[in-house]
Amino acid sequence: MLRQLAVASVLVTAACAGQQKPASGTAPLTKEERTRITNQPPFDVATCKAQPVTLLQPPNQVFLVGALISARPQIMECLVDPKSRSGAESTQVSVKTRITPTEAAHTVSGTNLTPEGQKCIQDTVNALIPVQPLAQGAQPVEADAQFVHERNNSPAVTLGINEGSDFSATVRLAQTQWCACYAPYTTQAPPLLTARIKLTQASQTPAEVTFDSSGSTEGDQLAACLKEKIAALPAKSSAQELTFPYRFVHFNSQATEPTASMPPEMRFLQLELVRNQRSAQTAIAIGTRENAAAVYEVLANKYRENPRKNYTLIPQLREKCAALETAAQGWVSAVEAQLAGDQQSLALIQELKAKDSAWAEVETAGQTSLTKTQTDLQAAQKGRQDDANVCKPLK
Repeated sequence: MLRQLAVASVLVTAACAGQQKPASGTAPLTKEERTRITNQPPFDVATCKAQPVTLLQPPNQVFLVGALISARPQIMECLVDPKSRSGAESTQVSVKTRITPTEAAHTVSGTNLTPEGQKCIQDTVNALIPVQPLAQGAQPVEADAQFVHERNNSPAVTLGINEGSDFSATVRLAQTQWCACYAPYTTQAPPLLTARIKLTQASQTPAEVTFDSSGSTEGDQLAACLKEKIAALPAKSSAQELTFPYRFVHFNSQATEPTASMPPEMRFLQLELVRNQRSAQTAIAIGTRENAAAVYEVLANKYRENPRKNYTLIPQLREKCAALETAAQGWVSAVEAQLAGDQQSLALIQELKAKDSAWAEVETAGQTSLTKTQTDLQAAQKGRQDDANVCKPLK
């Protein structure tokens, strides 16, 4: 079940709505394509809220897989920049972790990945999941996770289309530096916002930036913060005046509350991002419980060798058993959160299917995922009860 969980989590690529872009080597752009403004893909504000993962000692494979999956928002953000990708539509990334008594390292590789992209992901994983060599005699631990970025379906920008699109790319790539604007959004995704941007030949920065009303005080405050940031960006226009809209689409893969203002299709993508993160947290919780069980078992075996002689170990046994029960409850809680996400997603899919039968296949996949998570919850609950039974004599 643990391996299935890890694989299923990695496969959730949550293909966010991107912009259709001309592929290299195609026919010259039409006039409509030359003037169409692109490069306004979604931004996952979870990128701003990354916290390093504290590894278990000793770490185990399931925990490591969960930790790698949890870094997905930051890894995918690396691939937004065109400097991170070569010319192909699809970029495959592999992150492998190996920890032994003599080495501890993450190795990043992939197809269509430039040296800049590889370095961005390497630096990201090193910062988010610091690893150290194991104690002498400990068994090596290895884990790997795969990530897929599709240029036309994942957040990405492409330069050289037109001046409006190039400035849009500048805005999108700068969003990771504007995290202070997104600080209030810890439990929800920020609202959709629309800015009107004017570039002129005479100005080296935007001549004018205005935002449509968001309909909320918080949204207007975010718009005011973003307006200040946009106004300071370098800009150029060969035309006397170029005015275009910029639509800020926001997600938050760490959200714990729904964002009702999102259109249903975007809510689906938001929920997919959340479900991916909850799968990662479930793997981390399973690894934590697995570690607690192993620590308790080593101590219990030592006590069993000679209970009369080793009676002084009883206080430690109680302590380790309490840690085991806490970890078991963490496992249950993580799967319960994952189940809630599956239920929300399936309900939304059914709502969308009522309007468009094309969602029927997605509904089938959603129901399969829900059923599996329900089974996983039963396993977690049984594991919690088994651990409680083990610890009962010590109370």
